[in-house]
Amino acid sequence: MQRILTFVGTFIFALVLAQRDVAQAVEGAVGFYLLGSKTTMAGYIPPPGTYVQDMNYFYSGSTDKTLESAGVIISGGVDADAYYALPVALWVAPGKVLGGNIAFNVIAPIGWKNTDAGLSLTGPGGATISRNLNDEEFKFGDPVIGSSLGWHEGNFHWTIGTLLNMPAGFWQRGNLANIGFNRWAIDTTGAVTWLDPKIGLELSAAAGITYNFENPVTNYKSGSEFHLEFAAIQNFSKTFGVGLNGYFYDQVTADSGSGAKLGPFEGRVVALGPAVNLSFELGKIPVTTNLKYFHEFDVANRLEGDAGYLTLTMPLQVYGH
Repeated sequence: MQRILTFVGTFIFALVLAQRDVAQAVEGAVGFYLLGSKTTMAGYIPPPGTYVQDMNYFYSGSTDKTLESAGVIISGGVDADAYYALPVALWVAPGKVLGGNIAFNVIAPIGWKNTDAGLSLTGPGGATISRNLNDEEFKFGDPVIGSSLGWHEGNFHWTIGTLLNMPAGFWQRGNLANIGFNRWAIDTTGAVTWLDPKIGLELSAAAGITYNFENPVTNYKSGSEFHLEFAAIQNFSKTFGVGLNGYFYDQVTADSGSGAKLGPFEGRVVALGPAVNLSFELGKIPVTTNLKYFHEFDVANRLEGDAGYLTLTMPLQVYGH
């Protein structure tokens, strides 16, 4: 047990150290990994069975920084609002793999995004031409498949997992409201949860790295991204808990490719906010509800705003039940 905990701790610590390198900003200043999605119960895999999850993500933010998105350089500021519905199918296999439980999941995003931006162009004589851009879309996003391996021992629960973003969603060159990313990307995350049922206290943390492949249309290869998420929740009963959660993001390798016209510049964000867990029964089906809110600060070269999640999880079948 001690060796396993040491391994997980070393893995997360190494990822934390990685963020100290020179930071950049990914194409569009947005990565496919949804920050804040792995806070409460981050290291816990449910018992073997089939589960469905309805994850709803909201975001509203703005920036006056110069950004590059879908082949367009925006220097007049950006305001964006977004909503994503992310239905998730999760299957936890029966039996053990390396002493733990293995799980597979599929996510099929549907998203709405409304983006307003100011475009400023300066000619050779110094004259400046400004115009306002607006794009609004409600489309399918990139599907994501994933797998994870999790262990339980006493009050400790820990996982290591991967997510693969497949560029099959809506994306158009020059469209500021793209739902997809038009690039392959893979994320690896390690997470641990300590939950004491006697006192109802939960402490969770997750750290990961996202590796991005090149966008073949814009020839923009986004750098690798580091993310750290955490939560402290006090459960007052088996059906109600409240606490604090947050995330930290920084990019750890430089953007590259002929499409990266702005060159390297630092991207970073920190966010904190409350989290609430509620459990109830829908007929005879147990439903777990999670509500999370994040306010972003200490932001560099990304949109700064507010994010929220409303997630419902229920089992379709639990083996042995």
